[in-house]
Amino acid sequence: MAPTDDEISAQLRPDLPHAARIWNYWMGGKDNFAADRAAGDAVAMVYPEIVLMAKESRRFLIRAVRYLAAEAGIRQFLDIGTGLPTMQNTHEVAQAVAPEAQVVYVDNDPLVLVHARALMAQAAGNGRTTHVDADYHSPGLILAEAAKVLDFSKPIAVMFMGVMGYEPDLKVVASIVDAVVEAVPAGSYLVLWDGTNTTPAVVEGAERLARSGGVPYILRSPEEIGSLFNGLDMVEPGLVQITDWRPDGDAEWLDAYGAVARKP
Repeated sequence: MAPTDDEISAQLRPDLPHAARIWNYWMGGKDNFAADRAAGDAVAMVYPEIVLMAKESRRFLIRAVRYLAAEAGIRQFLDIGTGLPTMQNTHEVAQAVAPEAQVVYVDNDPLVLVHARALMAQAAGNGRTTHVDADYHSPGLILAEAAKVLDFSKPIAVMFMGVMGYEPDLKVVASIVDAVVEAVPAGSYLVLWDGTNTTPAVVEGAERLARSGGVPYILRSPEEIGSLFNGLDMVEPGLVQITDWRPDGDAEWLDAYGAVARKP
């Protein structure tokens, strides 16, 4: 039997920094506690751009999903490691373009699960929004659960948005991405971004986050992130800083890279 919201809430520790809540704080959300804000401020003291990164990552998601729904004609989205809902979530962007769009969110965080249930209860339109309680280290489980909602004979947009740094081994990351991309049909897309390690400040910020009690996050080079798209056809402008991916205004420099690519 699935746990109730009360049972899940009992597992939450407001006294300990929590990755999803810290990110929510940086994005300007309200679902965070003093421990999260303290950890977030400690990182921002060293790397103030982390707040910009949080907000720009959501803008990248909005632009990428809008492109996929409006220009590429995608009607199915598998968002793995979704985190806490804030504003302009994947289903809201996709279903604003195509109300019939189907969205499956995947996360194994109890706090995210509570919010996801509320999100699904509020969802409107002809499309369907659902949540799979799973760790991205279990792609088989994710695919089996997603197949209950999504039609794997039709293109699917697979999304890993700033979450793969929680796995320290790049080979494991590649195996997870490959397993999911291999399961979706030709014409599907991979959307992925992550923080990069090209500046000392962002590296020190990640170290400070770990020292403050937050979950360590592994930063990688743009080349390492690019390797996760092997065998796929990049959508222009390719792998770039997320602020440079089809910007709708002036783009600021940011130590985070991402891309959208099509499975041939």
